[in-house]
Formats: sequence, structure tokens, C-alpha cells
Amino acid sequence: MEKKRQPRFNHVAMSLPADTLDERGRADIVAFYQDVFGWEELPQMTEDRQRLVLMAYRYGQFVFLIADDDPMRAPRMDHFGMQVDTIEELDEMLDRARAYNEKDDRVDIVDKSAENHGPLTITSFYVGYLLPMMVEVQHFQVHDHQ
Repeated sequence: MEKKRQPRFNHVAMSLPADTLDERGRADIVAFYQDVFGWEELPQMTEDRQRLVLMAYRYGQFVFLIADDDPMRAPRMDHFGMQVDTIEELDEMLDRARAYNEKDDRVDIVDKSAENHGPLTITSFYVGYLLPMMVEVQHFQVHDHQ
């Protein structure tokens, strides 16, 4: 009997004011998320002042941004999460976000911290830029117990 693959998350969608999705706004969003995370615009899906889709590493993972007259508003710490395999990857992303913040003060960073939960330590940081939700980057370290 073949084991079925479990369902998985594939995207997050957020609404923004149409002005944020004009040519300049889209360019700012794409530049930041590409520089810090390596996400890419799917230009065939872009509609000026209407829609921007950022592919997060493969077609089945994406951030969908859509214009709305009543756009999403969220408290600062509302977020969606990404997991990285190594602390080095997390630190590299954080370094890129900090470097971007040097040239654009609209970058919002909550610095790296670690929480120990017994057999698991979760290290993370948060970064926000022009979207209503931040991105939390997490690394999970499982500890061997004797």
C-alpha cells in the first residue's frame, strides 16, 4: 500500500492598498524580498495596482499580494513563518535584512532570540517590510538526551 503524501502549506495571501502595488511599490517589495530571502516575482501574474505574486523558491510556495479598498491591517507581531535548516542560513538572512535596513528605514527587525523547550531549541528573528505581516525565520535544533 502506497503512503499518501501529507498536505502542506503552499501560500499566504494579504491585501494591500492599490497604491502599494503601483510600479514603484512593487519594485520596492520585490527588491527587498528578493535580496533578503531570494524570492522572485512571477511577472506573468503581475497586474499594476492589482496583484503581485512572489515565488518563494518554487512554484508551489508563494506570497500572494492583492489590492483591496479595505486592505489587511495587522498588529506588528502578526506574521507567517519560514524554517531554515541551519543557524548559518538564519544569520545570513538576518544580516541581509540588517544591511537592507541601513539603506531603507522602512525595514522592521525584531532581533534574533532563542527559546529552549526541553528537547527543542527554537531560534528565530522577525522582519517586516511594506506588507501587513512580518516574516518569522526559524531554526529548530533537536537535542539528544541521554
